[in-house]
Amino acid sequence: MASRSPGEKTSRRDEILRAAGRLFSRRGFHATSMRDLARAVNLQGGSLYAHITSKEEVLFELVNRAADEFLEGARAVPEGLAPKERLLRLVRSHLQVIARELDHATVFFHEWKFLSPAMQAQIKARRDEYEEHFYRAIEAGVREGEFQVEDARLATLFVLSALNWTYHWYRPGGRLSLAELAEAYGRLVLRSLGAQPPPPPPAR
Repeated sequence: MASRSPGEKTSRRDEILRAAGRLFSRRGFHATSMRDLARAVNLQGGSLYAHITSKEEVLFELVNRAADEFLEGARAVPEGLAPKERLLRLVRSHLQVIARELDHATVFFHEWKFLSPAMQAQIKARRDEYEEHFYRAIEAGVREGEFQVEDARLATLFVLSALNWTYHWYRPGGRLSLAELAEAYGRLVLRSLGAQPPPPPPAR
């Protein structure tokens, strides 16, 4: 039998990860067996281990890929922007990742706690780095008088908690488009920080 090329193996692994994301987000990590995962990608159980070593490895990679997406979006927001604009762009980027990678985002927010303590520590470090992007924008806004909050760190957690919960209910094709949702969330976030939001877009 001819051996698979590296590209074929990578493609198969990506297929497994996509299937795992769907299963973990719908059933949960513990309720999904390796047999379930093998069946989802039409592999025998033994063949699955040619591509992955364990279910926890899959979970870690899914969570880590989601962290990559969030961090990439945050790093793309220029630090030199005015605090309000910077925060609005961070909000928009966060919601775009959730909408684009809904299964992975669900696993990131809900299933990461089932990783080993060592793996959790790696993910927590990445979450802390991501949080800092929001904190620095909010702290700058407080310093410059744009935001009226007493505790910038607590305000950061408040904003991220509101954004993170979106994965529970967001579905493509809902009442609001993603752009409309990001605009509405941005206005709510700014008001919660005591800032005047930009005027709403003109009615169509």
